[in-house]
Amino acid sequence: MQMELYNLIAFSIALIVVWWVTPIINKFGQKKGLVDNPRNDINNRKMHQRPMVRLGGISVFAGTITALLFVWILGGFGWLPTQKEWEIWGVIIGGIAFFLIGLIDDLYDLSPLHRLILQIAVASTAWGVGVRVDFLSVPFGNLSLVHIGWLSLPVTVIWLVGMANAINWIDGLDGLAAGVCGISAVVMMVLTLFMEQPSAAIISAALAGSALGFLRYNFNPAIIFMGDGGAYFMGFTLAGVGAIGLVKIATMATVAVTAVVLPFVVLAVPILDMSVVIISRISQKKSPFIADKRHLHHRLIQAGISHRLTVLFMYTLTLWVGSIALGLSNIPSGWGFTLGATILLGYISSRAWNRTHKK
Repeated sequence: MQMELYNLIAFSIALIVVWWVTPIINKFGQKKGLVDNPRNDINNRKMHQRPMVRLGGISVFAGTITALLFVWILGGFGWLPTQKEWEIWGVIIGGIAFFLIGLIDDLYDLSPLHRLILQIAVASTAWGVGVRVDFLSVPFGNLSLVHIGWLSLPVTVIWLVGMANAINWIDGLDGLAAGVCGISAVVMMVLTLFMEQPSAAIISAALAGSALGFLRYNFNPAIIFMGDGGAYFMGFTLAGVGAIGLVKIATMATVAVTAVVLPFVVLAVPILDMSVVIISRISQKKSPFIADKRHLHHRLIQAGISHRLTVLFMYTLTLWVGSIALGLSNIPSGWGFTLGATILLGYISSRAWNRTHKK
C-alpha cells in the first residue's frame, strides 16, 4: 500500500470519528453541566454569550488516536527502527498525557503552576525517549547548524510546553484553534512526506482530520468548545511531529538548516502571538499567565472586524506562513503555493482593512 494512501485513511478515519463522537460528547456535557459559563469570567475575556460544553477535545483526541491505531494495525508504520519507534510512541503517549492534563483542568480547574509542572514532567519524559530538538540554526553569516548538547533538554521542553500553551492561548474564538491546527497539520504532513518521514506524516494526517472535522461543530456559531484538553493535545502533537519529523533529519546536509527552521515557520502564528502577549504583559509588570485581551484575535475584534472575518484572516495568515515553509523546503511548486497564499492573504487583509475603516 502506498504511503499516501495510509495518510488518506488516517485523515478520513479521524474525520469520521470526530463527526460521530462530538454530538455524543456535547449531549453528555450538557446533561452533566460541564460547561464554560461566560458569567464566571472575572476578566471579561469570554467571547461567547451562553454556557458551552468545553469537552470537545475528547472527540479530537479520540479521532486522532483511533486513526493511528487503525493505521498501525494495517501496517502503515512499517518495521520502524527501535529508536524511531520510541520517537513515535513519545509523541503519541506524550499527546495522551497532555490531553489528560487539559481534561483535568477543564473539569477541576488546575492552578497554572500545577499545569506547568505536569507539562514539564511529560515533556522531559518525551525528550528522554527521543522527541528532541538537538540542533539550532545560526541566523547570521553563512547559515549553519549548532549541536546544542545538554541544552537540548530545556530547549525541547520549552518547545513542547510552549506550543501546547500557545495553541491553548489562541483558542479564544469559535473555530480559531481547530482551524489553525488543521491547516498547520496539513502543511506538516506534506513537509514530512517530502522529507521522507512517513510515520510523522501519518500522525499529522490523523491530527488534521480530527482538527478540521471538529470545525463542523466548532466554527462560528460554535455549539461546543475543545477546551484545554483538545488544545494541549493538538499543540503538543504538532510540536512533537516538528521535532521528530523535521528537526531529526538535520544531519542531512542538503536540508540541514531548512529542516530546523521549518517547524517554527509553520507554527509562526501561535508562536508570535504568544511571544508578543508575554512581552506585553511583562513590560507592564503583570503576570504573563493572567488571561486578558492582548491576543491578535482580540485586537482584531476590537478594531471592528467581525468574528468570522477575524478567524478567516488568522486561517489565511497560517496558510501563508505554511506556504513559505513549503517554498523553503524546495517542494515542487512550493513558491507557487506561496504566491497563491499571498494573493489570498492580501484579499482577506483588504476586506479586514475596509471593515475597520467603514463609516
